[in-house]
Amino acid sequence: METLSRLIEPLAPIAPGTPSATVAAMFDANPTFAALAVVDDGAPVGLVYRDVLQGMMRVAGPALATRPVAEIMDAKPRMVPVGTDPNTFVNALADSPTPIFRTAYVAVDADGRYAGVGGLASLLASHRRRQHEARDAMAIVERMAVDIGAHLDGVLAITERLEQQRLTPDAAAFVRAIGDTSRDMGETVGRAVDLHRSVNGDLQMDAAPTRLRDFADLVEARWANRASEGGSTLLVSYDGDPECGVEIDGERLLQVIDILVENALSAGRGMIEVRLSARAEDDRITLDCQLRDNAGGHAEDRLRRVNDPLGGVGGQDRSEMALGVGLALAQSVVRTMGGRLIAEANRGAGLTVGFSLPLIPAAAEAAAQDAPEPVGGRSAHILIVDDNATNRMVAEALCDMFECTSEQAVDGVEAVEMARSGRFDLILMDIKMPRMDGVAATRAIRELSGRSSAAPIVALTANADPADVHTYLAAGMQDVVEKPIKPERLALVLNSLLAGADGDSAEAAA
Repeated sequence: METLSRLIEPLAPIAPGTPSATVAAMFDANPTFAALAVVDDGAPVGLVYRDVLQGMMRVAGPALATRPVAEIMDAKPRMVPVGTDPNTFVNALADSPTPIFRTAYVAVDADGRYAGVGGLASLLASHRRRQHEARDAMAIVERMAVDIGAHLDGVLAITERLEQQRLTPDAAAFVRAIGDTSRDMGETVGRAVDLHRSVNGDLQMDAAPTRLRDFADLVEARWANRASEGGSTLLVSYDGDPECGVEIDGERLLQVIDILVENALSAGRGMIEVRLSARAEDDRITLDCQLRDNAGGHAEDRLRRVNDPLGGVGGQDRSEMALGVGLALAQSVVRTMGGRLIAEANRGAGLTVGFSLPLIPAAAEAAAQDAPEPVGGRSAHILIVDDNATNRMVAEALCDMFECTSEQAVDGVEAVEMARSGRFDLILMDIKMPRMDGVAATRAIRELSGRSSAAPIVALTANADPADVHTYLAAGMQDVVEKPIKPERLALVLNSLLAGADGDSAEAAA
C-alpha cells in the first residue's frame, strides 16, 4: 500500500528560537520549500509556511527579523502519521476542522517524532493521478468483462445445440452442468458491469410501453418451475386494471425481480409471494412491488445483506459475492427509476422486500408487444459481421431462435463484398474489426447501388454511449444492440426493422 512516506520531504527542521529573518533567508535560498517544521527535542511543535512568512516580512520585516519563529509559527499544524494512505488522508480533509488553505502538513512516525514535511499540492496531484489510474483500470476491466460475457454467451449457444443432439445420459448431464455454470457466470459478470455503470451514472435505461398484467405473467413463467426445482413455491399476483400499461424499462424491472427472487431462494425452501399492484394517481401510475418469503435464516443477517449488500461479503465466498453484487445493482436500478428498495423482517419467518415506482401511463395497445415473426411469411436472411468467432456463433444461434437464416463475414471488407449480392434482409455489424471497421463498412454499403445498399444495418457493440450511437446512425445504421446481446433487445430490433423492410420491398415490387 502506498503511504505518505513517498510524498514527504525529510527537510531539516528548525528550532523554536530561530530568528524569523533566518527562516526567511532559508526560504529564499530554497524556492521549492513550501514549509519548514519547528521541532523541539524531536517532536514537532509548529509549522512555518513560506507564503505566510514572506507576507509578514514584507509588511513588518524590521520588527520581525530578530523575533523567534516560535512567535509567528502555526502552533497547531496538521499532523499525520507517515504510514497513512494518501487517499484516506485526502478523504479526511473535508471533515477536518483544520482549514484547507494551510498548504502543508507535518508527518510523524509511530512515536510522534518528526519525519518530514509534505505539501497538499503534491498530495492532491497524487490523489488525482491515482483516481485517473483507477478509472482507466476499471474501464479495461469493464471491457474485459463484456468480452467474457460474450464468450460465455457463445458457450451457452454451443450447449443449447448439443442438448438438441442425441447424447448419452452422462454426456447430457455434463452439457447441462456446463450450460448452468456458464449462465450463472455470465449473469454475475453482466450484473457487475451494470453495477459499475450505474455507480458512474452510465447505466442505460430504455423505457417502453409495458402491460403490467403481461409482466406479472412473465415473472411467473420465468420462475415457477425454477422455484419448484429448489423446493420452494412461487405465487405471483397482479392487482390493477388488466389493461394498465406504463412506460418502463421492462428488462431492468425484470432484472430487479430476478435478483430479489434469487435472494429469497438462497435463504432456503419455503413460499415466495410476488405481488404487483397498480393504482392511478393524478396523471401517474404508481407500481407497488412486494416480494415476501417465509424462508429460514437469521432475519438480522438477511436485512443487513439487503441494506448493505457489499458490506460483509467475503472475497472467498463466490455465492455471497454474486448475491451482494445483485442486490447492490437492484438498489441502484430502483433508485434510478425513482423508488427505494425497502426491506423488513416478517413477524414469523422470512423477509419482505419492496419498492414503489411513479410511472407514466401508456396505451394498452402499445404496451402489448408480440414476438418477432418471419417477415412476410418467410424467414429473413441476415448477414452477421464480426471478427470474433464466438460472437458470430451467438448471433447465429439467436437468428436461428427467431427463425431467420444467416451467413457470416469476418470483417468489413468481406461484408461489403457479400452485401453486393443484395440477398440480405438485414445486416448485424460489429464496429471494431481489422482491415475495415463497421462504420466504414456501413458507409461503403450505403454507396452501393439498388437493393444492395438498402438493407437495414444494426450495430453490435459494447460502446453504446450517446456520442458513439450518433456516429453509427450518421454512418447509415438504423439501430444499435449492445453486447453482450440480450435476446429480448435483438428481438425488438429485428421485429421493427424487418417488418419495415418487408413493407418497403412489397411497395417497391408493386
